[in-house]
Amino acid sequence: MARPEKCRKICHPPKMKGFKPFGMQSCKAESIILSFEEYESIRLVSYEMLSQEQAAEQMNVSRPTLTRIYNKAIKSVSKALIEGKSIKIEGGNYELDNEWYRCRKCHKLIEGLENHVKCGDCSDYNKEELINLNS
Repeated sequence: MARPEKCRKICHPPKMKGFKPFGMQSCKAESIILSFEEYESIRLVSYEMLSQEQAAEQMNVSRPTLTRIYNKAIKSVSKALIEGKSIKIEGGNYELDNEWYRCRKCHKLIEGLENHVKCGDCSDYNKEELINLNS
């Protein structure tokens, strides 16, 4: 029997829910699913320029596990780019480092309810307008 997977720690969720190819009808484009931990591995290794060892430590996984997650993420993004498919960022086995919310109106990310400031896109601030990303 295989060992159960540990939850991967995500420090900062993505600002967007995905990407769509330019110049193609979006209704005809297929989607590639990129999990939250795959997104986080790309963010830490390619964007933040951390070593795989450092990134693995931040995500609370072993370095070989991070390498597998990262390689799968790169393969998925490459496939989407080459084949003109959209990318949806969703799901996976993860836990967020802090409480994160997304505004239903402007889709802005908010770290904790106390940090929400009404912006120009939000006419009425209402806690019911926020989606909890931790659940």
